[in-house]
Amino acid sequence: MVPHKEIETFGKHIKGSIYSPQDREYADLRTVYSASIDKYPRLIVRCSCPTDVVEAVQFGRKNDLPVSVRGGGHSGPGYGVCDNGLVIDLSDMNGVTVDPEKKQAWVDGGALLRDLDRATHAHGLAIPSGINSTTGVGGLTLGSGHGYLSRKFGLTVDSLIGAKVVLANGSLVRASETENQDLFWALRGGGGNFGVVTSFLFDLHPVRNIYGGPTFWKLEDTAHILKWYRNYIKEAPDDIYGFFSFHTVPSSDPFPKAIWGEKMCGVVWCCTMPTEEAEKSLKPVLERFPPVFQHLGEMPYPVLQSLFDAFYPKGMQWYWKGNFVDELPDTAIALHLEHAKKMPLGLSTMHLYPINGKVHQRNGKDMAFAHRDSLWSQVIVGVDPEPGMFTAIRSWVREYWEALKPFSAKGGYLNFMMEEGKTTVRDMFGDNYKRLAEIKRKYDPDNFFRFNQNIEPENL
Repeated sequence: MVPHKEIETFGKHIKGSIYSPQDREYADLRTVYSASIDKYPRLIVRCSCPTDVVEAVQFGRKNDLPVSVRGGGHSGPGYGVCDNGLVIDLSDMNGVTVDPEKKQAWVDGGALLRDLDRATHAHGLAIPSGINSTTGVGGLTLGSGHGYLSRKFGLTVDSLIGAKVVLANGSLVRASETENQDLFWALRGGGGNFGVVTSFLFDLHPVRNIYGGPTFWKLEDTAHILKWYRNYIKEAPDDIYGFFSFHTVPSSDPFPKAIWGEKMCGVVWCCTMPTEEAEKSLKPVLERFPPVFQHLGEMPYPVLQSLFDAFYPKGMQWYWKGNFVDELPDTAIALHLEHAKKMPLGLSTMHLYPINGKVHQRNGKDMAFAHRDSLWSQVIVGVDPEPGMFTAIRSWVREYWEALKPFSAKGGYLNFMMEEGKTTVRDMFGDNYKRLAEIKRKYDPDNFFRFNQNIEPENL
């Protein structure tokens, strides 16, 4: 138990606010994006500036409290909150400062993708960053980050050029190619193992409007679409991005009532070339395989980024598992269809995100993210608003994942991992794991930051 006087003193040293179970706001602040996460921290500190984060880390260490770090709160395993410990909540640190001449942006550790997109889009700029605007920039980036612009511009971490980090000893440092280079190497894909990143510095890319949107086909057309897609996306120009999915059509606009509640397969497109060129590029597949539904057009990039937000609000039951995929043989495609037919009705889904193009132009030793040769990052997602459905969606995800495991590459995308354990964490980093463990020992020898896909300090 932390003495009340200690908490009072802590509160006097920060600009932000501290919440305990006795406070009215606590019940809401302890919840994260997934309602399947139900943890009760001893204290939650809403930080307002980097100095608050420094004070929070020092307070947690002094009082021997478990410490978790919350940015956007989208962590599947719920690493942004911990039982009977201290939550360092960065939600109020959400500023984005764009330098349009340098084409760079400083992004605070608690910013969401919508904060980033809103600020950069005003200058016709963007970075590769997920597909849901309520995702936190921090967690996405530290896990390496991929999204609609990855075939064109690489991973999120490929655009990262600097960071400000509060270390486990409470010091605030910079990391870049010229300062604490080993820490900077580790931050680019190593997760939250090395400190609390209070701000990120990104290079930005020229993107204002894109041509894209979803195209849906009947579930029974899956084999035809996937066999075409597996070859097309390998050779497509880097300006064309499309992720394959299984889903149940929502019972709302803009979807035709005739297909409401029907399971379908689809591809969601994002093309960064001019509209006429994009239409010409997609025309052959749309004529060869006419979609049951399509919602294609030119739109501001942030519109595509937030296209599915309304269907996935905070408070759903979530469970997911991911892996990297190099090839899609016919046998694997048949298994995909088999498990898509078993997909729980509602919001559950499967996505195959292409991570080739620009992503493959970097070396697996350049930074912590090692998997520079896989073609797709796959995630199988169980989602439902009803708590009583959690067991069913989790079972579907696990069975699907196990069935496709023989056709998956070793390791997986850090942000799609759940409770896989030490062996899988090592696989995620491949040959980079040993160096990461050495860097962990240097910057966090006591494993203070352990609520993550944990890299243990070497020789711990």
